[in-house]
Amino acid sequence: MPYPAPRHRPRWWTELTLIAVVYAAYSAGRLLARGDVTTAVGHGMAILRAEKALLLNAEHPLNRLFTQTPALGIPADFAYASLHYLVTPAILVWLFRRRPARYHAARTWLMLSTLLGLVGFTLLPTCPPRLLDAGQGFVDTMAQYSSYGWWGGEASAPRGLGAMTNQYAAMPSLHVGWALWCGVMLWRHGRTPLMKVLGVAYPLLTTLVVMGTANHYFLDAVAGAAVMGVGALLTRPAMRLADRVRTRVRAAPYGSKSPIVSAGCETSAGERIPGQRTSSAGADDSTPAAAR
Repeated sequence: MPYPAPRHRPRWWTELTLIAVVYAAYSAGRLLARGDVTTAVGHGMAILRAEKALLLNAEHPLNRLFTQTPALGIPADFAYASLHYLVTPAILVWLFRRRPARYHAARTWLMLSTLLGLVGFTLLPTCPPRLLDAGQGFVDTMAQYSSYGWWGGEASAPRGLGAMTNQYAAMPSLHVGWALWCGVMLWRHGRTPLMKVLGVAYPLLTTLVVMGTANHYFLDAVAGAAVMGVGALLTRPAMRLADRVRTRVRAAPYGSKSPIVSAGCETSAGERIPGQRTSSAGADDSTPAAAR
């Protein structure tokens, strides 16, 4: 079923303000959702044990490959630190300009899924592989190759700003979730084979990057995709609810007032409102106006 059609073309200033407010709330929520370190480490170890039991532990071989091969590890770190900040807004702008009829649904899906991810960070603080004990065999490639980029040893934040990020917000991986959203947008609305290829390659590449840099587990990536799936299911009802609320808000100032200027009051035949002038055309009797 199609999403509800927008009633008007989106305005760039209102959309920019809305996105900025949601992202600020998301960023602040990540910081406030910082959990106990011991709890976060416990969750990380539980995920790692589950992956080993299910033979899903692809993080170790990928991390060793990126650690031993700078030609792969350094570009992967740049990709992890920058692409989700560049590609996601770029596709939003592209949809706004070239596919305005699809923009509202796409933006709503992205925002809902992002807020759902914030719920995950709050309920399940998780230590990423790179912050586990060294005995677990992971190397923090962001720290190893920090001299090549703007980041330090604290996630992908610029040097000195590590305190402004929550390093235990690993479950779900919104790097993967946002990349999946970008891929779907490119596949659905791109008109060239190249865009469709990029729509498939980008989320797959992002999944490899987040695991190879030891920033996420494979199950974090799965959870990121699941969050986007739930967000997609909630998009249509959320848009309908927003339309109903918007309609009621617009109608509220006029709902209790009569559209008739006299508010329903009528004058009797021949009665005039005090002070009302009588036009000369209407004075059809012979009595002079002064005599009245």
